[in-house]
Amino acid sequence: MERVTTLIHARWVIPVNQDGSLADHSIAIRDGRIVDILPTDTARQRYQADTEHSLTEHALIPGLINTHTHAAMSLFRGLADDLPLMEWLNDHIWPAEAAWISPDFVRDGTELAMAEMIKGGTTCFNDMYFFPNVSAHAAAAAHMRATIGMILIDFPTVWAANADEYISKGLKLHDEFKHHPLINTAFAPHAPYTVSNAPLGKVGTLAEELDVPIHIHVHETADEISGSLQHHQQRPLARLEQLGLLSPRLLAVHMTQLTDDEIALVAANNCHVLHCPESNLKLASGFTPLAKLLAAGVNVCLGTDGAASNNDLDMFGEMRTAALLAKAVAGDASAVPAQTALRMATLNGAIALGIDDDTGSLTPGKAADITAVRLSDLWQQPIYNPISQLVYACGREQVSDVWVAGKHLLKEGRLTTLDETDIKRRALAWGEKIATKDRENS
Repeated sequence: MERVTTLIHARWVIPVNQDGSLADHSIAIRDGRIVDILPTDTARQRYQADTEHSLTEHALIPGLINTHTHAAMSLFRGLADDLPLMEWLNDHIWPAEAAWISPDFVRDGTELAMAEMIKGGTTCFNDMYFFPNVSAHAAAAAHMRATIGMILIDFPTVWAANADEYISKGLKLHDEFKHHPLINTAFAPHAPYTVSNAPLGKVGTLAEELDVPIHIHVHETADEISGSLQHHQQRPLARLEQLGLLSPRLLAVHMTQLTDDEIALVAANNCHVLHCPESNLKLASGFTPLAKLLAAGVNVCLGTDGAASNNDLDMFGEMRTAALLAKAVAGDASAVPAQTALRMATLNGAIALGIDDDTGSLTPGKAADITAVRLSDLWQQPIYNPISQLVYACGREQVSDVWVAGKHLLKEGRLTTLDETDIKRRALAWGEKIATKDRENS
């Protein structure tokens, strides 16, 4: 018999890079990578494993990929709910950041976010926030896959004083992690309305040289469009096109305000759209025309945004909301099937981040980034199609086990690389301080 590190037997294996599911199949893992996916009876005869798991009531899916987060902002969860975007930012979030952002805040908030994400089946996140070096080290220590944004904004913050310093610190971060097996980097200019032309142009040049993505909020609200027309006499996408930023490197977040011509422009330039349906709904930002983008051939993936505007980092919720909202907006119940929603939360995200050779589908040769979802509860019965059940009848509470590169990060619901009790204690302490200060400023 052939020796492997881990053998996982499951009721269903859902590869995602092909339609449908594989019943009574197993995944064989060696040295952190998938070596085989085969019927369980055959797997038991062919492989001898150091560790064997029998998950006979579970579906195995690729680890979910959250393509847009501000992880440390988990510590602002619920701070200023039910407000319009700019009031939320100007009167609450930005003052709170000015008062509290520090390496300790970012470490504690990122660990809180990662604990939540892992327990919800997410194995990779794409982050945009201050002190990205702290986030990168936290993700590496937790053995979680991450793309860490090299943040850029025109105005000074505790992280950097000007555009040159933001870029310089970002490049240092890139150099530190460029050979890390789990941590990648992306340029992360905040938005067209907070970053001027010269820094955006420089980012475009450097992204080409370093072969990294550009992660940016674009066309998030109607106010953003009107502001751009007033200050630049053109819509934000047109401005980014003029600056040479529309390319397969562009990860355009939100994109709720799009004309048909702009959808065609995004498709022609092979840009990626990072769709955050629940945050857009909560902030009343608008509706991303998901069905039109998919029909045009645009690669669309899913993100939660930060917990301050969502208020969770639940990718199961995002899948369900994305599918249902797309049907309503398009007036077509078949607009975004469950299989498409699951692909948006996995393989499409990996493609956008440029890591689809390693993750995003359950494929021999790829890293063993795997989420096990229990499908035995009352509200999931009967099961005609396990993929439909995952998207429409499942919640993150059904996630029992998570592996990243073969390492068991969640074992029967228990975190193995993060201390949940200590993380919760620190989060509560931050909450008391932040709430007191916010009341004083209100």
